Amino acid sequence: MKSRISLFTFVVMLAVALLAGCAKKPVAAKVQAPPPPAPEPTVTLSVSPADITPGQSANLTWEAQNATDITLETIGSVDANGSKSVNPSQSTTYRIVAKGPGGSSNATARLTVNAPAPVAAVMSPSLRDLFERNMKDAYFAYDSYNLDNETSQMLASNAKFLQEHPEVNFTVEGHCDERGSEEYNLALGASRAEAVKQALVAQGVNGQRVATNSVGKEKPFCADSNEECWHQNRRGHFVGPE
Repeated sequence: MKSRISLFTFVVMLAVALLAGCAKKPVAAKVQAPPPPAPEPTVTLSVSPADITPGQSANLTWEAQNATDITLETIGSVDANGSKSVNPSQSTTYRIVAKGPGGSSNATARLTVNAPAPVAAVMSPSLRDLFERNMKDAYFAYDSYNLDNETSQMLASNAKFLQEHPEVNFTVEGHCDERGSEEYNLALGASRAEAVKQALVAQGVNGQRVATNSVGKEKPFCADSNEECWHQNRRGHFVGPE
């Protein structure tokens, strides 16, 4: 009887072992790899032109990648790519910041505002300077106080200037060349000065503005004894305001 029980027990244990060997072995669970890190944002910023003068404008241009929030300082939030015209009154450094899941990045651009070059002061000519530029002396032939056509036309131009500047009072000096006596040349110089005055009066210049004086041959403009110098000395010369 004992041997039968032992045999039965052995058969049961064998059957259990066979059943256990035929059971499906469990499959080991797969380990999932972690997701790759988010890419770090990048951003660039440039300004063109980089130098301006007050009142001029420049263009800021930027480009960002892998960013969800882009801020251009002093301006605010901007798109990932764009440009903007700026015209600051002084030199400015612009800064852009790009942020995203992968971190943040920034870039800067410097815009220089150059002070305009100082403008040289333009000095207005004095009334005396204007007088000397515009009043042309009248020249005479030898031993004459008559005005030829060319000289009369020139005196008409003088008269126009004098009419535009009615505040100017002046003197006409009569000059002669070295030939002849002192007394004769003083008289001839006086006639020349008076002839110039009357020509101006005929052009509408108030005669009370015009004084006359004769210096004869005492103040030559040219000291050589030749016709070229003598011609220069035979004139009605204008002396303007101090």
